[in-house]
Parts: sequence; C-alpha cells; structure tokens
Amino acid sequence: MKPDSLPIFNAAQAAAQAPAGMPLLRLGFRPFYIGGALLAALIVPLWVAMFLGRLQWVPNAPPLLWHVHEMLFGFAVAIIVGFLLTAGKNWTGLATPRGATLGALALLWLAARVTSVLGPYALYAVLDMALLPLVAAVLVNLLLRAGNYRNLPLALILAMLACVNLTFHLAVMGLLQVSALAVLFAALALIVMIECVMAGRVIPAFTMAVTPGLKLSARPTAERLTLGATGFGLALWVFAAPWGVTFVVLALASVLQTRRLLGWRSVVTLKRPILWILHAAYAWIPIGLGLLALAQIGLVTVSAGVHALAVGTTGGLIVGMITRTARGHTGRPVQASRAEVLAYALVMSAAALRVFVPLLAPSLYIASLIAAGVAWSAAFLIYLWIFTPWLMQTRLDGKDG
Repeated sequence: MKPDSLPIFNAAQAAAQAPAGMPLLRLGFRPFYIGGALLAALIVPLWVAMFLGRLQWVPNAPPLLWHVHEMLFGFAVAIIVGFLLTAGKNWTGLATPRGATLGALALLWLAARVTSVLGPYALYAVLDMALLPLVAAVLVNLLLRAGNYRNLPLALILAMLACVNLTFHLAVMGLLQVSALAVLFAALALIVMIECVMAGRVIPAFTMAVTPGLKLSARPTAERLTLGATGFGLALWVFAAPWGVTFVVLALASVLQTRRLLGWRSVVTLKRPILWILHAAYAWIPIGLGLLALAQIGLVTVSAGVHALAVGTTGGLIVGMITRTARGHTGRPVQASRAEVLAYALVMSAAALRVFVPLLAPSLYIASLIAAGVAWSAAFLIYLWIFTPWLMQTRLDGKDG
C-alpha cells in the first residue's frame, strides 16, 4: 500500500464510524429503554388505582388482563426488543434497524400502548401483534447472514411469544375458548426462560471479569438439567397438569436453580451494585419456582409465585441490564451511581413487599400493594431522570451507536 493512501483509508474508516442521524434512533436500546421504563413507571400506579377503586376508568380489556398483558408485552417486550436489536449488532457485526426503520418499530410499540386505553380493541390487537414477528424476522435474518446459529433459539422464543400474544387477543375477543390469564402465564414462562438462558451467559462472565482469579465453569449436563426442569415445570404449571407431578418438577427446578446461583459466587459482588443486582434478581427464580410448587399443594397463592418471577426476576434483571448496557453503549463507566443503587433497592423492595407481606401478614395486603407500587414506579422514574438525556445524546466517546 502506498503511503499516501493511508490517510484516504483512515478518513474513510473514520467516516464509516462517525455518528449519523438522530441520536435517539441510532441503536435499538435507546427508544425502547425509554419507552419501556416510562410504561413501567406509569402502568403500576394506574393498575393499583383501578384495583382500589380510586380510578373510575376501564381499559378496552378486562383490567386484570390489561395489567398483566401490558407488563409483559408492553414493558418487558420493549426492553427485550431494545436489548436484542442492540446485542444483535454485537453478535453479528451487521447493522440492526436504525433511523426511520427503528423509529417506525418504536412508534408501532407506542401506538399499541396508546390504543390499549383509547382505541377499539381490534385495532389494539392488530398493532400489538405486529411488533414481535417483525423483530423476530430481523433477528433471524441477521443471525443467518452472520452464521451465528447459537443465538437462533432466542429468535424462536420471540416467535413463540408472538404466537402466545395472538392466542391472548383471540381469547379476549372470544374467538378462541381458552383462558386468557393462562395464556399470559405462558408468556411469563417464556420470558423467564429467556432470562435463564441470557443470565447463564452474562452473570458468570461479568462476575469473573471483575474478580481476579475467579473461575466459574459451567457443567453442561447440570445446565441442561436445570433449564430442562425449569422449562418443563413451567409448562406443567401453564397447562394445569396434575398437581402432584407439577409440584415435584417445580420443586426440583427450584433446587437446581438455587444450586446454579450458588455456583456463581454471588458474595464476591457485594461491593459492585451494578453486578449484585443481577445476582439478587436471579435469586427470585428459585424463589418463584418454589412458591409455584407450594401453590400446587395449597400452601400459598399462585400470585406469590407469579409476582416473584415478574417483579423480582424480570423487574430486577431489567433494571440491572438497562443501566449496565445503557452506560456501556453511551460511552460511560459501567459503574452504578447512588441514584441507580437506590433504583435497584426499590425494585427488590417492591418484589419483597408484593410477594412476602401478603403471605406473612394478609391484613397488610392493601398497604403492601400501595407501597410496592410506589417503590416500583420510583425506581423507573429514577432511571428516566438519569438516562433519558444520555439516550438522546451522542455517545461520550463520539462513536456511532
């Protein structure tokens, strides 16, 4: 190569890496993290007010179904989509949707949320069902082009979530004779399985990265047994299999998940909040599975297990990952501020209030529900206060993304 060609190459390379377009629409995590966090902050207080009769307004679906659906397919799916559209670029080295295309996906998600409370149900269903198949198709295309077959199961789970969502809407409209609530439990089970797979990859890796000399080696047979028992137990629960079998499998899954977590040496993360929140959130998986097992024999309510998995695991992992990944992808240190640590503590407190207080002191149920809702909402308002300006600005290091 001639010496005078080097500046031309470097200039072209720099131009390719230079930021382009509106910062908010440069990478998937930006609009979807903001949207998901805003929905999380608003939807729980709305639901609590409706449940307590303080808000005389009803969405276009039965209130309980609307609440559960929007927590799963509104909040959790927004974060999953934002994460996958961001991680997909790292996994494959190929461009993920950005600019107008990313904006259209975000507006589609937003339109479904608005229509869920203001529009006709049929329109809400159509808008709500459109996003997941589109994102699954984008992810499959990227992974196949890059030969990254390891992550194809995640695209498959997205497709399964899309099918579950279709089933839910058909059930609500009376076109399919199945329990809409059971369908939503199936969605929660699929999201928990996504969390089990992804946490098994990132939590040990993050823990080893900040702990010199620590080696955490996964045993493939134990991992397959743990994930298999978890998936099988959740499927038995969703499909209302005989209680004895369901109890045994869920209890086994709880024990295996506890063993998995203990192998990750959580104690070494206590001085690193941005890491311990992931360990703490994952601990709700064996708790939730154990509570679902106990619900089979009538010792606790199903709600306790559901909220352990939905608030403790899903909420905790989400608040941990959307702070960590947003910091990294905006060029900031991957180290939580005091306000972020407060947000972590608030989500974990919300889970404890929602799960354990009704079990131990039923007379305090209403107070615990209100307190949990306030803690949850405050956590995501803290996130929005800190991160919204960052997500709407160019990276600190000037790179694209």
